[in-house]
Amino acid sequence: MTTSRTPTPSAAVAAQFAADRRRRRAFWSATIVVAVLLTAGTVGYQRFQSQSAEPVRYPAGTAAHGGTGVARGSGPVTIDVYADFMCPNCKRFEDSTATMLDGAVTAGQVTVVTHPVAFLDRMSQGAKYSTRAVAAAGCAADGGRFTEYVRMLFQQQPAEQTPGLTDDRLVTLGRDAGLPEGFAQCVRDGTYRGWAAHVSERAARDGVIGTPTVKVNGEVTAADPTAVRAALGDAG
Repeated sequence: MTTSRTPTPSAAVAAQFAADRRRRRAFWSATIVVAVLLTAGTVGYQRFQSQSAEPVRYPAGTAAHGGTGVARGSGPVTIDVYADFMCPNCKRFEDSTATMLDGAVTAGQVTVVTHPVAFLDRMSQGAKYSTRAVAAAGCAADGGRFTEYVRMLFQQQPAEQTPGLTDDRLVTLGRDAGLPEGFAQCVRDGTYRGWAAHVSERAARDGVIGTPTVKVNGEVTAADPTAVRAALGDAG
């Protein structure tokens, strides 16, 4: 009959040391591999950013609002509206508050600042509709018809999970809104696509995580007519 031999204390210690060394080697090997991968990933991401980033040009009328918003009115109460042109709730907010806000602007009560963001590019099958629509709105700002064009974009809002409106259709809407010939070239050149990214990134840094987001004098309020009316009353 064979009997198992119990290792002597010195042999057991040596075996333990050997096992520890193997574990340390494995740990440091894994650490080095992860570090290399992370460095490569960071360099690759930075390279992607530098290759894909478009220059930021600012449309007319945005300088007074950090380069991210187009204002109408000059009243003492400021209403900031962050909206994506593919967002159904943004369309509902526009449809339900347009008359009220128009009246407040005309009465000199408010300044309405629209910040068009491109949060929903992922919802247009790779066509980046939100970015293209924001860029087209920037072109409309240059032509002095920003509000009119924004309303047409919402009236013609495409469904999510579709490619959205083509550039040709965006140009046609501009003509319908009374924009001059230069608008078409601005849209086709993608002049303000970099601006669309800038507005979106700045909004995210400022804590805007969804659309529509509405602020009255810097305070977030619910995006519905009753809440906005109440906030205006409080602000006034």
